[in-house]
Amino acid sequence: MIEPGALNAEEQENSMTDARQVIDNEVKSNDVVLFMKGTPQFPMCGFSGQVVQILNYLGVPYKGVNVLEDEGIRQSIKDYSNWPTIPQLYVKGEFVGGCDITREMFQAGELQQLFADKGIKIEQSA
Repeated sequence: MIEPGALNAEEQENSMTDARQVIDNEVKSNDVVLFMKGTPQFPMCGFSGQVVQILNYLGVPYKGVNVLEDEGIRQSIKDYSNWPTIPQLYVKGEFVGGCDITREMFQAGELQQLFADKGIKIEQSA
């Protein structure tokens, strides 16, 4: 017996296709986008919070997408990037990485260089 409100296989597939289109649109229409748990103003996990701190420190304008608001996006982003964890940072349509990679790149100055190479202005450099 199917529970009321449960999605059948076709509905689940359509939901995932819609989520993938939303993700693709966000990645392609924003110079910097962070798929995260929570919002930039209120991160809901420490890893998302660390990436928010780095981006805020650098003064980089970015869009935060709260994956907790949509289970389809939460699952589909992992398939989209072929990366198993959240947060996920994208710059000019390119997947950069999660928290550890972003933090290591920042500490090495590579993240700042990536932004410069992509024509994204940062307010300060570490």
